[in-house]
Amino acid sequence: MTEYRNGNVPGGTHEYETWDAAYVLGSLSDSDCREYERHLAGCVPCQDAVAELADLPPLLSLVNADVAAPPCPDLLPGLLARADQRLAAAADSTQLVTAPVVEPQTVFPIFRTGNYAPVHDELTEFDLPVVGKIPDELNGWYLRNGPNPRAGEGHWCVGDGMVHGVRLENGRAAWYRNRWVRTESFESPVPNGPYNPDGSRNLHSSIANTHVVRHAGKTLALMEFSLPYEISNDLKTLGVHDFGGTLTDSMTAHPKICPTTGELHFFGCGNIFEPHVSYHRADADGQLTVSRPIDVPALTLMHDFALTAEYVVFLDLPLLFDLGVALTRPYERDLPYRWDDRYPARLGVLRRDDPYGQLRWFDIDPCFVFHIANAYDSGRNAIVLEVLRYDEMWRHNSDFGDDAALWRWTINLDSGVVDETQLDDRGVEFPRVDDRLAGTAARHAVAVGSGALIRYDLRDDTAVEHRFGGRGGAAGMPGEAVFAPADGRPDELAGWYLTYVYDPTTDSSDLVIVDASDFEGEPVARIRMPRRVPHGFHGNWIAD
Repeated sequence: MTEYRNGNVPGGTHEYETWDAAYVLGSLSDSDCREYERHLAGCVPCQDAVAELADLPPLLSLVNADVAAPPCPDLLPGLLARADQRLAAAADSTQLVTAPVVEPQTVFPIFRTGNYAPVHDELTEFDLPVVGKIPDELNGWYLRNGPNPRAGEGHWCVGDGMVHGVRLENGRAAWYRNRWVRTESFESPVPNGPYNPDGSRNLHSSIANTHVVRHAGKTLALMEFSLPYEISNDLKTLGVHDFGGTLTDSMTAHPKICPTTGELHFFGCGNIFEPHVSYHRADADGQLTVSRPIDVPALTLMHDFALTAEYVVFLDLPLLFDLGVALTRPYERDLPYRWDDRYPARLGVLRRDDPYGQLRWFDIDPCFVFHIANAYDSGRNAIVLEVLRYDEMWRHNSDFGDDAALWRWTINLDSGVVDETQLDDRGVEFPRVDDRLAGTAARHAVAVGSGALIRYDLRDDTAVEHRFGGRGGAAGMPGEAVFAPADGRPDELAGWYLTYVYDPTTDSSDLVIVDASDFEGEPVARIRMPRRVPHGFHGNWIAD
């Protein structure tokens, strides 16, 4: 019998069972490689393991372990599933792990409890009870998207998309529905998620869980690394939308609709191959008119961007996909993104009237931004962005322990310098303005704080709060607030804010309507939901 290191034999539990990934990745030293190949000759389990991992090199050859790979929460789920513990055990050999190992039960416990827990079926309820009075002018649909995982594993952010919708008409809450977005991969999961074995993208594979927008007569459920999916007014999934076959890229979850031209501006990202980011534009009729690459040095997590009357602004920030974390999975409920001190933070400015022209890049202090409240052109040959800024994001794991605060960036197009000013120190997220004023100097922005909505006066740099009391007397927990304007009135205060509010004492939710002209006053109406609405991401008011 051949003698092996530590006296172990092939076929049992032995040291070599952790070498397969390192061997396939080419990370073993020459002497260890020769030793492992001698071992392979007599070990059928290790031969099988190497065969299972054989499609790793073609894909990994497209990226460099020292830089970035696709910023996609779904990256390589098939490969990760096949590699599983063997890849994690091989971490010492591959030297790819950059994050400390954390006990799984200590990671993101909140994302499986309380109102982060999913609901397990789809409801349809009519004539919902109302406390107060729904304004007669509110006729349309309030739709909000968010993760509702079917499985009890993985990070909450990558759960299957579910849209929760309420139909308002003639002063009544006509119905409530919640529906999963039944994408092709929802109905028939694919082994490698949004990536094919050769590294190309399967853009039909989507969890469609981040946003829902209306443009050119189509309501689209979005997740930024896939094509959008069209849904009907009663939340039925109609199918993938690729602009008549002209869009061969993903669509960001935060497209911008120009209130003047009706154009839809968006970017695509997540491509292993260059270009990693591309800019796209569709006209008011939904026809794709512009598609062009954006040159970035690495694949970063680009979640939002800015649109003004004259410019498009891209955020290239130092939150990079970490290949080591993706391959070794230090713990299961983690996203493979890590902060990189070596990567500079910068803003890329493109003229809207020259969509294929050169971008200008402006350096800023290292930070991360998930969401932009608004942006507009200043008369001083400058661009102003109002953003929710994190000092950094996910240095050691993808926990959401840090808070964002409202900042103002002013890009001086003459000097090339960006002035960066903090406007408030409260922790907030999910900012919105009156969409009719997007890209202009809107006065008010509303964001979600702790148990409250915070409305900022961006002209005076002041803020007021609307705090929610729950049915049981405790503080309610609001989600993103969407502005629904009153008919025919351009005033930002002529309308209402709509938000789902969760009451932890009764484990229930209301759709709450707040009068924008009496922001600190009592809500004008609370629509009782038939069941709690889990926390989610973004939505919209779609008027008749």
